[in-house]
Amino acid sequence: MPDARRTDAVLLLVALVWGSSYLSAQTATAVLPVLVVLFARYALSAVACLGLVAADRKSGRWTRDELRIGVPLGVTQAAVLVVETYGVAHTSAANAGLIISLTIVITPLLDRSGHRGGLPLSFYAAAGVCLLAVGLLMSGNGFHAPRLGDLLMLAAALIRAVHVALVGRLTVNRAIRPLRLTTVQTLVGSALFLLPASGELSTLAHIGVAGWAQLLYLALFCSVFAFLAQTWAVQRTSASRASLLLGTEPIWAAAVGIALAGDHFTPVTALGATLLVTGTYWGQAIERAHRAKAPSGARETARPATADPQFKDNLIPQALPAQRQDAEEAQRPV
Repeated sequence: MPDARRTDAVLLLVALVWGSSYLSAQTATAVLPVLVVLFARYALSAVACLGLVAADRKSGRWTRDELRIGVPLGVTQAAVLVVETYGVAHTSAANAGLIISLTIVITPLLDRSGHRGGLPLSFYAAAGVCLLAVGLLMSGNGFHAPRLGDLLMLAAALIRAVHVALVGRLTVNRAIRPLRLTTVQTLVGSALFLLPASGELSTLAHIGVAGWAQLLYLALFCSVFAFLAQTWAVQRTSASRASLLLGTEPIWAAAVGIALAGDHFTPVTALGATLLVTGTYWGQAIERAHRAKAPSGARETARPATADPQFKDNLIPQALPAQRQDAEEAQRPV
């Protein structure tokens, strides 16, 4: 297989894995309390990340920035994951994957570096299409009060966008290694969820092989594997091409939900899904083009000093243009 096709295949696999994470989280929370799922996912990811760091003996010591910045980002990342996991437990996996993709159009509204003069009106039109799409998705079989899970996924999209903007702001012009930052975040998340989940940790002994398989899949594949695979692939292709391929995540989320979870799309929700994917791609293209036209000084301030062009260990590259992809390693929570 040619190198270009191999790289594209890896990126599509990462998008598929992330898209399937919503169904996996939904399945896990059906047999375990949400807080136990969160602690187990974080703890397993932390163990794997620590193992990778220990195996990389040439990378040197931890830097002060990696520790100092990793702690607050670990807190905001945990906030994203707790709202997202509660949300997916109360809505369909397809809706969860589609609604969370609103991060794509919310993030540029919060992250104004490189956006001198404001975003063009066409971007807000794209955001309006996305909001209309979410309304259609929430309507289900008819217009009614939104489901709790859908509202939580909307909140998760907003919190994730805040987290992404914070990652970019804190990591700019700092040499921070993505794996080290991710490791700190997983340790912080493990510590945050240990006490709240401690009273129900005994439930882990009764979930069986299937339950542990879901937890391991969320931690090792949707987090650690996806992070490493994306890092490898983005280094071998353009940021724009990687963004396009990884932007198929909500499509995979809907497909997995329909094929494996029995989610059903009415004509109204199918229209909503189509509009949401269209709106997010449109908004992404407008934001990228607008940033490319920004003065060179503005683009430079938006580019962090990390050598790794990867920006998240599990999250949504399609949400950001090429200039931001270095910084957002922690965009999607592990």
